[in-house]
Amino acid sequence: MSRLRLPSSPWTRALVSLALFGAFIAIFWWRGPKFQSIGSAFGSVKWQWVVAAIALNLLSVVVRAMAWTTVIRSAMEPPWPKVSLVFSAFSVGLFANAVLPGRVGELARVAVLTRKLPGRKGAWATLVGTVFAHRVFDIVPVLLLVLYVIVTASIPIGAQAALVAVLVFGVGMFVLAFVTARRPHALEIEGLGKARRLLRMARQGLGVLRSPAGAAAAIFFQCCGWLCQLLAVWTAMRAFGIHAPLPAAGVVLLVMNVVTILPFWPGNVGLVQVAIASALTGYGVAYATGVAYGFGLQAIEASVGIGVGTLFLAREGLSVAMLRVMPSATQAEMPDEDEEELPDARAERARVPG
Repeated sequence: MSRLRLPSSPWTRALVSLALFGAFIAIFWWRGPKFQSIGSAFGSVKWQWVVAAIALNLLSVVVRAMAWTTVIRSAMEPPWPKVSLVFSAFSVGLFANAVLPGRVGELARVAVLTRKLPGRKGAWATLVGTVFAHRVFDIVPVLLLVLYVIVTASIPIGAQAALVAVLVFGVGMFVLAFVTARRPHALEIEGLGKARRLLRMARQGLGVLRSPAGAAAAIFFQCCGWLCQLLAVWTAMRAFGIHAPLPAAGVVLLVMNVVTILPFWPGNVGLVQVAIASALTGYGVAYATGVAYGFGLQAIEASVGIGVGTLFLAREGLSVAMLRVMPSATQAEMPDEDEEELPDARAERARVPG
């Protein structure tokens, strides 16, 4: 039996995304709320609450960058990159994820750091591993959020069962990561296949789990980052006149993260808003108000990622064109000094005809 394969051509993927987006817009136009009602919801926005939500999102970025710094210091030998450089790289990654498809930002932040670590053999592979480990530590705050929603939020029994399944799966994933990190391994990845190469790099990044203090610090920072995001979601509700309790903000935060797991089109704009509005109807929020709030919330989050990311992109002397030519994680080699020029060298070669 032949396996179902996703289209490999970027043009084909773009056409599929465009078709899906067009179908969604048609359904939204037919079955969705009146645009006049959505516009009215925007007309009564309290902008002081918007500013507060932006500030909380920015604080979340700072704290999550601190978590990545902790992971890096556990995976690499000193000298370590400065905290300011890690924050710069993290911000560039947020920008890339916001404006480009395919989670390019995860590799963009690695490239920013490796450019400032010349002569560090294996830096690229190790840093790719730290990005993976940084994502693993998201499991803990996500599980806490799921547990909080199950206990406090008004959600259907079927949804509760699904969340319990997510809870069990998340615990299993974290235990697997912990066991994997404890096994001895070498960093050498040359000659390995793609799957084994990714596993080797991931295990290197998970080295922080071998340090109880480092793991606790990374988990603490990630939990603080998610708490800031939760408060930002709740604060943004106040901006749109939605006075639902904090558990409703937890539901919205979960819904946003679930809907954006698979990017059918940039930001899944529209789909996110429908999902948020549907979740808030259980709290007596008008559907049009929920849709308007969804647009506002996504704009608030994007403003932080794009705004801060643009500043640090310019500071690092990079461009969007350079971000587009990032290598994949499976292309990471044990870099020599001349290979530390990524992504500049790749961007330069991409501009040369032939």
